[in-house]
Amino acid sequence: MSKEITKQTQIQLQVGLDAENVPQKIHWYAEDSPDTPKPQECKAILLSLFDKEHRDTLKIDLWTEELQVNEMDKFMYQTLRGLADTYYRATNNQELANEMQKFVMYFGQKTEVLPK
Repeated sequence: MSKEITKQTQIQLQVGLDAENVPQKIHWYAEDSPDTPKPQECKAILLSLFDKEHRDTLKIDLWTEELQVNEMDKFMYQTLRGLADTYYRATNNQELANEMQKFVMYFGQKTEVLPK
């Protein structure tokens, strides 16, 4: 069942690269977001797209040199936690979502994002 598209919107990413193509600055902007009236700087992005025709995942993972390891740990913890929530909302598979959350907790403790 397909619904008619009644509006178009854009999410924009801008990446400033150095001479070796290493990201130095990353900005993002969501046209419809009331919280982001102008481009916002970030230190990292993870973008996954599921290709309709090839039924495969395409990924773009970028981070700037200023991103510290403890920040990457927190970013990954929060991303993994969000993925488990998204998986549950999309599939309603509580058992597997709970197993994913167990790994997220383990990851958070091992990286010391969460207290042991």
